Amino acid sequence: MNKILIAALLSLGAGAALANADMAQKKGCMAFHATDKKLVGPAYKDVAAKYAKDKDAVKKLAEKVIKGGSGVWGPVPMPPNATVTPAEAETLVKWVLTVK
Repeated sequence: MNKILIAALLSLGAGAALANADMAQKKGCMAFHATDKKLVGPAYKDVAAKYAKDKDAVKKLAEKVIKGGSGVWGPVPMPPNATVTPAEAETLVKWVLTVK
C-alpha cells in the first residue's frame, strides 16, 4: 500500500479520536473524567476495560450520559448531561470504549 495513503488513513483515525476527545471537552465530560485517572468519575480507560465484553455497552452507557446514573462506580452519582444529544452520546461512548 502506498505510504501516503497509509499516512492519510492513520491521520483520519487520529482525527476522529481527537474530535471525540474535543467533543468530550466541549460537552463538559472532562470536568468529571480523564482518560487515564479517576477524577470525580472513573477514568475512561477503566470504563473501556469494564465494558470491553459487553455487547450492549454503547446503548447502556449512552443512556447514562443522557439520563445520569449511580452506584456502578461508587456513591457519587453521575448527573445527566442535558447538552448531549443521543447521537453525540453514542459518539462519545464509542470513543470512550476505545481508550486504553
